[in-house]
Amino acid sequence: MPEVAAAATEAVLTEWLLAEGAAFSAGDALATVETEKALVDIEADADGRLLKLLVPGGKLTDVGAPIAVLAAVGEEVTDLGEVLASLGIDQDPGSGAPVGQEVDPGPPVVEEPAPPPRPAQRGRVFSSPLARKIAKEAGLALEDIPGSGPRNRVLRRDVEAVIASRVAPPAGGERPERSAPDGYDEVPHTRVRKAIASRLQQSKREAPHFYLRATVRADRMMAIRAEINETSSIRVSLNDLVLKAVAAAHVRVPEMNATWTDDAVRRPHAVDVAVAVATERGLVTPVIRDVPALTVTALAARVQELAARAREGRLKQDELEGGTISVTNLGMYGVEEFAAIINPPHAAILAVGAVRDEPVVEAGSLAVGKTLRVTLSVDHRPVDGVVAAQWLAAFVELAEHPARALA
Repeated sequence: MPEVAAAATEAVLTEWLLAEGAAFSAGDALATVETEKALVDIEADADGRLLKLLVPGGKLTDVGAPIAVLAAVGEEVTDLGEVLASLGIDQDPGSGAPVGQEVDPGPPVVEEPAPPPRPAQRGRVFSSPLARKIAKEAGLALEDIPGSGPRNRVLRRDVEAVIASRVAPPAGGERPERSAPDGYDEVPHTRVRKAIASRLQQSKREAPHFYLRATVRADRMMAIRAEINETSSIRVSLNDLVLKAVAAAHVRVPEMNATWTDDAVRRPHAVDVAVAVATERGLVTPVIRDVPALTVTALAARVQELAARAREGRLKQDELEGGTISVTNLGMYGVEEFAAIINPPHAAILAVGAVRDEPVVEAGSLAVGKTLRVTLSVDHRPVDGVVAAQWLAAFVELAEHPARALA
């Protein structure tokens, strides 16, 4: 089991993508591994053949533990048991289970009529890890699902569409009644959900949070966004402009670009910003590298790409690590203002609300303007209140004059 996440001691081998005896080429995905934050495909380093699976799909496995036996191209293995013994693996190659472990024979075999023949397969089926996982749980064959992605790649939405077509409600939209004991549903925790709960609990327990709030005049941000989108093929969101202002504020107040460690306050040289993305498996925060160096359209494209892969469960582990501040936005849901929990080891998180038309004072007179409320949650260990206040003042100025953040 490879160390797919830094300092990880274990991971779930979600599924094998090849059967025993199958040949593979360098770069082919052999298995999918689930870390606390992402699904990761394990790729082959060289051509070869999969001789023996040592760990079944769905099992939590220690990093470094053997999970399979591979053979090089043309390599003949006459005694697999001897190979396993030479590797120190105490396993019976005939049963597929560790020696001495009782194997559950499962329910009695009942002969059933042969299923109808499947339509001709369309060759190798490309699919996302999350699509494969959902299809497997639903008992669907990927070959039977039309893919809507590049090269007919099967995506999560394709699998969900097939599932929805099979469980559509009866005519009239009536739902079956629940019996009296059915008072609730239980949704088992995913590893991502468990990791989120653990990290946020740790953050609230260990990081002394304090909060600063500000109201931003968003008229110019909305205007410059509309102007950019008139000619750009890549749609720029308000959140992209917020990310640029956050990064520019970090450049102006570098003391905010920090994280806390047991021995020192660490100050990265680059300004990397994490953006919160809601997925079906839980909230993830992919990190945008060197935001000040990106144009706003390049930033928008990068955010869109990471968000799409986050929802498909295809983020790489290193894309979820780094940065010193996160941005989370609930404005699209009409939320006016909220405070967020810091994503460790970051020093801060900026919570962004909805843009609203409100009364504002201009030159001593009332007018209607577009306003945006933000709340900055700060870890008081690496950042003092004065530094956070200076940073928030810089952010407000840059957000209200977005051309300065884009320069």
